[in-house]
Amino acid sequence: MRRFLLTISAVLLCFLSQARSYDSYKGLVMAGYQGWFNAPQDGAGRGWYHYTGRRGFTPGSCTIDLWPDVSEYEHTYKTDFSFEDGEPAYLFSPYDYSTVDTHFRWMNEYGLDGVFMQRFVAEISNSSGLNHFNKVLEHAMTAANKYERAICVMYDLSGMGPGGVDILLEDIKNVAATHKLFKHEANPSYLYHNGKPLVTVWGIGFNDRRRYGLEEGARIIRGLKEMGFSVMIGVPTNWRELRSDTVSDPYLHTIIRECDILMPWFVGRYNENSYERFRGSINKDMAWAEENNIDYAPLCFPGFSWENMRYPHTGSTIPRNGGSFFKKQLDYVLEAGAQMVYIAMFDEIDEGTAIFKLAKKLPKASPGSTFIPLDDEVEGDHYLKLAGQAATRLKSLIRR
Repeated sequence: MRRFLLTISAVLLCFLSQARSYDSYKGLVMAGYQGWFNAPQDGAGRGWYHYTGRRGFTPGSCTIDLWPDVSEYEHTYKTDFSFEDGEPAYLFSPYDYSTVDTHFRWMNEYGLDGVFMQRFVAEISNSSGLNHFNKVLEHAMTAANKYERAICVMYDLSGMGPGGVDILLEDIKNVAATHKLFKHEANPSYLYHNGKPLVTVWGIGFNDRRRYGLEEGARIIRGLKEMGFSVMIGVPTNWRELRSDTVSDPYLHTIIRECDILMPWFVGRYNENSYERFRGSINKDMAWAEENNIDYAPLCFPGFSWENMRYPHTGSTIPRNGGSFFKKQLDYVLEAGAQMVYIAMFDEIDEGTAIFKLAKKLPKASPGSTFIPLDDEVEGDHYLKLAGQAATRLKSLIRR
């Protein structure tokens, strides 16, 4: 028996040594992965979560604006919604491993390099949220190595309260130990950058009355650096000029300079027409980053909507235009010399930015639950195709 176990261990080590190792974000197109959805009977005990509107999750009350194509999921969960033909509509939960496996299989099939796994500090501060995000991260680590996709932890500071800095720093210690982040041969899919495992911190420098400020952000960045991580920082759109959505304190630039990668948040800031005027800001961002010896990850998103979340409707939808809006952004950042790209998001159906497979057939609409249809000329996998094509093109450009 002992000889058998030693043989299995040797085979496993051989497999891991031959698995693809992700040593840099450069050359990769990656997306954010929320992973925050739950359904009754998925085992998490959270009921419908992140689907639920003000009156529960039922016709007339929900937060999602897009409906996913669930035809390939092994396990789905019946909702109160139905189609015009009377058939019930179903949804997924990433608490179920088969869901996450399906998502990473799609990444592999379409050529998306990987994802940044969101960990919301406000969520992991309670036992229910921590259990959920630990389970989803466990699934994702397994699937990432199975399909040889890059994976990286991203902390979202939105809603972080007092004590959040310590919670985050303690959490990453546990994540690093559980998933062997400092032993790359044991977890080759985990994304390294500048020779160290990468951790992303999103939400530093916003001026929207958050319960934390630049000092807390600096403590997090320095704490991660002291542990031996490289760091990507997610900042507001107007970080460079310290205006509009950004705090006016130049200390933000000091914090940014301590990081390895800079990623500004562009979601909702422009549509296809106004993007032409916005592109110059990306060029200036890239020049600043190069001058300060920081890598820069421009963000691209396929469209935006939160009509059900903000019902009555706000008129805030940014149309996808059959994919031309998304493609225009991807083409531009690659032509401008981007070495890496961040896509918002893989599975975000709340704000209408999801690029994973979307349904052509939608449940019946009612006030408070009207779902955005795909354009007639595109199929449900159209945005995965565009992301994969951009990843292929980026690698070709870098090899030149």
